[in-house]
Amino acid sequence: MASTQEDHLTTTPEDHAALRGFATINYWADDLPAATRWYADLLGIEPYFAREGYAEFRLGDTQDELGIIDRRFAPPGQPTEPGGALMHWHVDDLPGTYQTLLDRGATPYQPPTPRGDTGFVTAAVVDPFGNVLAIMYNPHYVEVLAARG
Repeated sequence: MASTQEDHLTTTPEDHAALRGFATINYWADDLPAATRWYADLLGIEPYFAREGYAEFRLGDTQDELGIIDRRFAPPGQPTEPGGALMHWHVDDLPGTYQTLLDRGATPYQPPTPRGDTGFVTAAVVDPFGNVLAIMYNPHYVEVLAARG
């Protein structure tokens, strides 16, 4: 039996062992105070939680968590070069946000790139602390928020 889009909207977490949503992303920094200040200035908010070796921000429409961790707590073998999986933050103005990141000292990683012809656009930079910060204009994200009212 073929599944429909409606089937996917009505399943519950009990129906599947599934990822339920973004909870926290962590970025590493050799200089935690500098990284915390850079992100606070970029986001226009202070961390809601901080302790030695860690600072965390809640931001966005669903209060997603961005944690900055002192690199000395990184798992053994953690790469120190940018790369790996990308988690894209939705932004309403991708070109403007990309330029703001560059103006604040980030370096290009992936230029703004349209993904097909349906409005999805991605880009990524490397923050001054070596983390890949990926951004995206995602029409689906906007539709989901609008449907929530």
